[in-house]
Amino acid sequence: MVADIRPLAAVLVSAVAIVLIVASHRRPNLREGWSVLAALAKFGIIASMLPAVMDGTVYTWSLADSTGIQFLDGIDFALRADPLGIFFALLASFLWIFTAFYATGYMRGLDEHSQTRFFASFAASLSTAVGIAFAANLVTIFVFYELLSLVTYPLVAHNEDDEARIAGRKYLTYTFFGGGVFLLAGTAMIYWLTSLVDQGPTLAFEAGGMEALAAAAGAEPGYAQAAFFLLIAGFGVKAALMPIHSWLADAMVAPTPVSGLLHAVAVVKSGAFGIARVILDVYGPGLIHDLPLDVPGIGEVGLNIPVALVAAFTLTAASIIALRKDHLKRRLAYSTTAQLSYIVLGLSLLHPYAVVGALFHIPAHAFAKLTLFFCAGAIHVETHTDYISEMAGIGKRMPLTMTAFTVGAAGMAGLPPIAGFVSKFYMLIGAGDVGGSYWLFAGALLLSAVLNIGYFWPVVYTAFFESEDRHNAKPFLEFPLGGVLQSYGAGEPDDEHVAADGGETNRSETSDAEQPSDETEAPDEEYEYAVDEYPSDAEIPDRSEGERVSSVDHHGDHDDHLTGGPPAEGWQRRSPFAESTWLMLAPIAVIAAGAIVLGIGPDYAVFLELAIRIVEAVFGMPFEELTDVPFDELLTEVND
Repeated sequence: MVADIRPLAAVLVSAVAIVLIVASHRRPNLREGWSVLAALAKFGIIASMLPAVMDGTVYTWSLADSTGIQFLDGIDFALRADPLGIFFALLASFLWIFTAFYATGYMRGLDEHSQTRFFASFAASLSTAVGIAFAANLVTIFVFYELLSLVTYPLVAHNEDDEARIAGRKYLTYTFFGGGVFLLAGTAMIYWLTSLVDQGPTLAFEAGGMEALAAAAGAEPGYAQAAFFLLIAGFGVKAALMPIHSWLADAMVAPTPVSGLLHAVAVVKSGAFGIARVILDVYGPGLIHDLPLDVPGIGEVGLNIPVALVAAFTLTAASIIALRKDHLKRRLAYSTTAQLSYIVLGLSLLHPYAVVGALFHIPAHAFAKLTLFFCAGAIHVETHTDYISEMAGIGKRMPLTMTAFTVGAAGMAGLPPIAGFVSKFYMLIGAGDVGGSYWLFAGALLLSAVLNIGYFWPVVYTAFFESEDRHNAKPFLEFPLGGVLQSYGAGEPDDEHVAADGGETNRSETSDAEQPSDETEAPDEEYEYAVDEYPSDAEIPDRSEGERVSSVDHHGDHDDHLTGGPPAEGWQRRSPFAESTWLMLAPIAVIAAGAIVLGIGPDYAVFLELAIRIVEAVFGMPFEELTDVPFDELLTEVND
């Protein structure tokens, strides 16, 4: 280990940016420039540590070593840049660069309110996410884990309406109070258990598991088991494991950049990352295998099996729920719930190949899902369309966006040559190599892949292969829970018709007095749009009159439940370079290309190599040799 200030600097750089962003609130270009510069600086600091970490160096910073302050014996506020920490921090900081540009285009395109607060909270979120990545022990990760919930609350509740406030309160209740209580209780039990052995109390992460915990678990197996499940539950809240998942779908009321980076990378991945720390660096595969539960009627099962069962159920159930969601972001939210469970399932299988696949699925999912959220945001900014049933023919209006959406959807389904195929292939190989009852988990992975195609294909089909005047929703399952055969088309409103999510196509619950007027004010030709020279072609469907009326709204005052869909004359055909502003199109194209690059050249991708290094450190032998050792024997050797 090498003492170094860079892990702390990587955490603090975006914290410093918060002050600069707030101070520049009257100068938007400078304000957003600080956000981009902070993203670049954070990524540069983290990337500078990568070569040495790949060679086995671990960079550390400790408050006790720097100031002499230590909370309790064995409890220190410390940071550590090891392969697993670099893995998560590198991903989050790299994607923040492009999200900073995208967020600028999105917020200006809608002329959103409180943009200074938004960008300051965004910087704070990345600071805490990197703190989670570099946390050296359970106390440090707990502090940053709770801070992440607090600093992201303003982002979830950004719209400041009743729906956003309710979603924000639910988000805090689940992640800050619920997840925090579980995590704190598990941490306290680990501290007590490790204090029972001669090594003394410790909460520091160790590749392959804490030796002190392994020694104490033999004397107090029940408490060790309870602590394991408390820690998994604490991190499982942010990882959206069922039944503690519902906050994620409600949090989609946040602006799309928040849904993209924080709910596809930082927030939800912090939960999956925490579970990886517990399985790989707190307990270790060997102790998890040798500390079985005695289940009546079944016998002894490893601690990993209940976690794997919950993950398998979550990825299957969430995929089924996603089938019947007509709102695009909510469909993506349930897709995220399912995809996070791929990571948890791969980790809980304990097989080296499955663990590599689970770790590689963190960036694979991040690139693909961020692409999908970016696309959903671009569609909303340009057309105010949020519902899949209103997107017929939108591919000609937004060809680049929908092409990138197709790439992201293929990655989520695990189709080659996108990165999702590589990660899921590794997990399938791991489950198949173990054999026996583990084939159940391999079957869940395959079933979820089919369901992924089921809920993403209708979006692609509707966008590229249907016309605005009449289209077929093409549900995957033609019954009430899966959708219905037909959806309404422009000029053919039907108040009694059921949309693809089982709800009525007339989404308005307002009175006649609250309905939008048929007359809309034309945009002022002298109006200077922030970043988008093209006026929106969003429309408000007036179901009572059976007509659609044009609406131009660049101020975010529109009700998304009343707007969207093609104009009466149909979508205007645009070239890929004219469908939106470059601030949004460039990040979409780059992140989608990244998902392809990770899939085509995984052997040259640093994330796959890092995942292999992590597994080698956990199991204590070269990756090539791991495949020659039987699974049970391998876990026994790791524990020894």
